[in-house]
Amino acid sequence: MRKLLSTNYSAGAFNAAMLLLRLCFGILLMKHGYGKLSNFSETATGMPHLFGMGGTVTAALVVFAEFFCALFVILGLFTRLASVPVIISMGYAVFITHNGDVFGKGEMAALYMTAYIIFLLLGPGKVSVDSMTGK
Repeated sequence: MRKLLSTNYSAGAFNAAMLLLRLCFGILLMKHGYGKLSNFSETATGMPHLFGMGGTVTAALVVFAEFFCALFVILGLFTRLASVPVIISMGYAVFITHNGDVFGKGEMAALYMTAYIIFLLLGPGKVSVDSMTGK
C-alpha cells in the first residue's frame, strides 16, 4: 500500500512507461496517418490550406508527420526531432481545422499533441534506438 502512495519512481519504471507511451501513441497515430496516406487524393482535396500552401503540400506534410514521424517515435529514433512535426500538425488540427474546440472534435488531436510534447520534453527513454546509439 505504501508503494502505491509513493511519489518516488525508479529509472526502470520511467523507461518502461516511456516505451509504453511511445508504442501506444505512435501506433495509434501511425494508423491515423496510414488512412490519410492510402487515400491521399481525397485527403489532399479536403485539407484546409496551411499558410497559403496548397492542399496537396499540406496533406503531404500532415502524412509525413502522422505516419513517418510516428514511426520514428515508435522506434525511438530521433524522437525529440520527430515530435516537432507532429506537434505542429496536431496544433494545426486543433486550432485551424477544429477551430480550437479542444473538448469536442479537436479532442483527439489535443491528446496527441500533449503526448508528443511529453516526448519532446522527456525524450524516448532507455529502450530506444537513440539510447542504444548513444544520442
